[in-house]
Amino acid sequence: MHKVTVIPGDGTGPELIQTMRKVVESTQVEIEWEEVEAGADVIEKYGTPLPESVLASIRKNKVAIKGPITTPVGSGFRSVNVLLRKELDLYACVRPAFTLKGVKTFYENIDLVVIRENTEDLYAGIERMVDKNTAESIKRITRRASTRIAKFAFEYAVRENREKITAVHKANIMKYSDGLFLECAREVATQYPQIKFEDRIVDNMCMQLVQKPELYDVLLCPNLYGDILSDLCAGLVGGLGVAPGANFGDECAVFEPVHGSAPKYAGKNKVNPTAIILSASLMLKHLGEEEAAKKIEKAVREIILEGKHVTYDLGGKAGTKEMAEAIAEKVASS
Repeated sequence: MHKVTVIPGDGTGPELIQTMRKVVESTQVEIEWEEVEAGADVIEKYGTPLPESVLASIRKNKVAIKGPITTPVGSGFRSVNVLLRKELDLYACVRPAFTLKGVKTFYENIDLVVIRENTEDLYAGIERMVDKNTAESIKRITRRASTRIAKFAFEYAVRENREKITAVHKANIMKYSDGLFLECAREVATQYPQIKFEDRIVDNMCMQLVQKPELYDVLLCPNLYGDILSDLCAGLVGGLGVAPGANFGDECAVFEPVHGSAPKYAGKNKVNPTAIILSASLMLKHLGEEEAAKKIEKAVREIILEGKHVTYDLGGKAGTKEMAEAIAEKVASS
């Protein structure tokens, strides 16, 4: 019996979590779900978007899965995702992007993984107003965090039988900060001679991914570049609706879809559940339930390829629940 913290989130989050649970339960893997609340909808109740009870639950259970949570733009509270990563030291973000036959895209046979340092860089939000007309953000890169994420990436590549890691940077201009990140990646690479290693400047990397993504495998990125490139990679395979994600620390792991909460669709049984279901597949693999994880991914691929029970963005007429039910039935019969 596995015990997993589940955070429904807000917007479309609760209905996505409900459908995810139906699919996971169809695998017959025994999971006890411990539901906790976080996000914009609970601020009035708790005085914070991330109550301490949420952190306590994840620290206890070691594994969590969450629905999307709304983050205000320009004002309001900082991202709950960023707070979770900081409080639980979830230093490694893993975002696979792979082709699903039946999803409309310009590319075929994409199989990329973005591994992103999660705790520092510009994305950490260390900023201030210098005066009323000047805002300042601090880009902080440390040897400790850069070495740690590089080791994580190489260990991931070995474990998953990946062949190559490409470090992404802007060390030609930011010679100290990005230079340190690249230096650490190069040092770690020498410990894994069986894995090919190269580096690319981030703007060139964007062009390369659009022109010839088949040449790349695992992308090792600082925080901000990883955030941007993971969305670009999702675009190569059909968009955020099919993009799963995971955040790992030494003690805990939190799984989530990459997309936002889409509050305008909340409760309308309309959004694509693929990303949350594939995130659950990643979670099951992490829990050691590899057979169940494979069954879910296989069922997702088959339902999308058949095209009969898919949501509007995939060219179908099914709702969120109907697509998830079709996937669950496929899993149960496999």
